[in-house]
Amino acid sequence: MPVSGADHSGAPDTRAPDTPVTDTADTRGVLYPARLPTFDRVVAPDDLSSMVSWFWIPQWSLAPGRTSRQNILPFPACNLVVEPDGVLVVGPSTQRTHRDLTGSGWAVGALLRPAGAAALDVSPRSLRDTAQPFCAPDLFQSISATMTVEQPDVSDAASRFASWLREHATPPQESALLANEMQDLIAADRSIVRVDDLAREMSMSVRTLQRIADRHIGLSPLAVIRRYRLQEAAERLRDDPTITLADVAADLAYTDQAHFSADFRQTLGMPPGEYRRAVAESGTDS
Repeated sequence: MPVSGADHSGAPDTRAPDTPVTDTADTRGVLYPARLPTFDRVVAPDDLSSMVSWFWIPQWSLAPGRTSRQNILPFPACNLVVEPDGVLVVGPSTQRTHRDLTGSGWAVGALLRPAGAAALDVSPRSLRDTAQPFCAPDLFQSISATMTVEQPDVSDAASRFASWLREHATPPQESALLANEMQDLIAADRSIVRVDDLAREMSMSVRTLQRIADRHIGLSPLAVIRRYRLQEAAERLRDDPTITLADVAADLAYTDQAHFSADFRQTLGMPPGEYRRAVAESGTDS
């Protein structure tokens, strides 16, 4: 799946910069897709692809007294999120996270690339495992206007978010663009399982990569590598009930199944076999 606004289908991209493309099939990072509320992902327009991977828009309306827990293994990145109560900037997470949904609500978020965080003067390192209010009253007003109507238009919400970014983001920094390249390589090449592998591919020292990742991603290069590998592992365990844990470990270049299982449990809080069973049970939840 694409990790930027680029079209990886091989077909020429003839859409205008403001034309949103909605992708509802990509559920990487969502640990229990069957529990999702209405959820859309809108690919960032080409002129913002260095700053935003996509816009994500959940909407929900639950019966009184009902709670829907959304468990996420977040991408190693910051998010700028508009909610009914205001705007938040959410930092990179070191573990899985969750949010309990009740009543009715919505959110419109932008998954920021490293260059996007830098362009908005956001410091991922200081936001690790936390969130804080972000002063953007015009963004809040614009998004709220399109999301509080009877039938919200997710494409319009994404276009409004994109327009705000064009007006407020500064040009991408060179070092932040290198962090973009780092993430792209990790996401696309599953053979990259060690920082040494990444350093060789980028023709940089390990120390240089560590400095770039710490400044622009807020996590170590190894943490970024593990996050993408574990997202892929969780996706495989969900989508293919016949694949063995040993096969997943081998495909993702873990030294052995025990190493994979320990890594999975440390980050997701449960061993992979237990996660697979929980996914199967979640599909029968009312």
